[in-house]
Amino acid sequence: MDDNYRAAVDAAAIFSETDLRGCITYVNQQFCSISGYSREELLGANHRILNSGLHEPTFFLDMWRALAAGRVWKGEICNRAKDGSLYWVDSTMVPLIDPHTNKVRKYVSIRFDVTEKRQLLHTLQWRVGHDVLTGLPNRAYLSDLLNQALAFSRREAIPLAVCMLDLDGFKAVNDGYGHATGDLLLVEVARRLQSILRGGDAVARLSGDEFVLILRHIEGPQQLDAALQRILRALAAPYMVREQPLRLSASIGVTLFPQDDEDADALVRHADQAMYVAKQQGRNRYHVFDVSQELELKATHQTVTRVRRALRQGELCLHYQPKVNMRSGQVIGFEALLRWMHPSKGPVPPGEFLPLVEQTDLIVELGEWVIDQALTQLQQWHQAGRDWSLSVNIAARQLQRGDFAERLAGLLGRYPDVDPARLDLEIVESVAIDNLPRVGRCLDACRALGVRFSLDDFGTGYSSLSYLKRLPAQTIKIDKSFVRDILHDHDDLALAGAVIGLARAFGREVVAEGVESVEHGRVLMGLGCELAQGYGIARPMPVEAVAGWVAAYRQPRAWRQGLIARPPLGAWR
Repeated sequence: MDDNYRAAVDAAAIFSETDLRGCITYVNQQFCSISGYSREELLGANHRILNSGLHEPTFFLDMWRALAAGRVWKGEICNRAKDGSLYWVDSTMVPLIDPHTNKVRKYVSIRFDVTEKRQLLHTLQWRVGHDVLTGLPNRAYLSDLLNQALAFSRREAIPLAVCMLDLDGFKAVNDGYGHATGDLLLVEVARRLQSILRGGDAVARLSGDEFVLILRHIEGPQQLDAALQRILRALAAPYMVREQPLRLSASIGVTLFPQDDEDADALVRHADQAMYVAKQQGRNRYHVFDVSQELELKATHQTVTRVRRALRQGELCLHYQPKVNMRSGQVIGFEALLRWMHPSKGPVPPGEFLPLVEQTDLIVELGEWVIDQALTQLQQWHQAGRDWSLSVNIAARQLQRGDFAERLAGLLGRYPDVDPARLDLEIVESVAIDNLPRVGRCLDACRALGVRFSLDDFGTGYSSLSYLKRLPAQTIKIDKSFVRDILHDHDDLALAGAVIGLARAFGREVVAEGVESVEHGRVLMGLGCELAQGYGIARPMPVEAVAGWVAAYRQPRAWRQGLIARPPLGAWR
């Protein structure tokens, strides 16, 4: 190279020349200064003398292949100086071609020191993934850490615990001593957590006073308890911050993989849910996430979503089960029962979806839809000259709404031709008794509208004379669990007789559910109950079948002829 050009390059860059064997033939002073080697040590040496060990062998293999082929190579290289320190250079390596032979005769390298740029980049990258105050991984980096830990646990079949930790009483420290003291306290908490975690475990700060712990190799409940108790004790030990003695504790929520076999985000969410339970239970403790409960919640959510869609798409309908006077054979009315006609599965049993829906507010919307459908049907029957009554079941969540009576009045107002007394609202006895004063006021308001009430499943709750007196229900329905076994169980027979006698003493109408045979009816009439429903009379039917069934219905001869079965001796023992 011309001396003038070399002088210019020497002033601007780190410069060297290398022969075809990779041995250094020339270096400038900047090369010596950054590497820490003298010119005498470098001349004749191979460039491997600067190898940092950070690059894979293929990195240099690809570089030399490009140079040998006569191509310029550019890239950033990390070198190791004589004192062991690392530095980065942005390198441009150029093969010099002999014009006579057209072959490469040597290589020249022009480098610029980019160590500070690299360090700044590293600092920026570190700050992106770390909490500046505590130095712990932050929320962004936690996601990578947890995904890596989860992938390892899945691959190696090793258990993993994900913990959400929240400090108890931290807000009081911030409010009482200032945010500067609060920040110093968080730094000390982070230090304690790092000091007690095992190798392979990790801790991250999410925000405020919330931390996430990743505990690997948790083999069982005892090991988990030991680890978490160690953490709780460490954080509950006294603090001294700015000469202020401080105390706090922690609440920890835990979820365990593989029992909780979810993705990283779901595991953190589940640990967070468990942490709130720990706080509610008194703080300074941990709570393990209940996977089975979460599965139930998921099933509930999926079912509720599907039932809500079914309601919108017209897949729900009412079926009608007759109530009859067993002695006279008169059909006195029907009970409206919700049915789901799934487009692909066919009829879905109510027990598969109603119990889940009743836990959510969808049951309120569904209940009002049922009442509206019942009123529509009552109106059609009235127009056809059929003044049957129709009862509908009211769920606890719907009945306990403060505006239940007001909304019922709105529904009744849409059907002025329907006598409100034809609508019978059935409520479960235990629901009414849970909040007797409030339910009593609600029932009084509804009775003022003209509707009737029945106490359903009577005898399965907390039946007593005082409850029966205070609840303004016109009808008592004997639960089918008693009726079913009255033919062979003296206790059930005695209970059924007692309920019938109690209801008659208070002037209430009595309807027996679950009448499955002629003999059930005979015994019930012998006890003084003449109104009944059950499979022995008719199963619930679509509305199209009602008129035909009523026209064809004849009560059994034993009922019609008044052949009453008397209770056996000893029934009242």
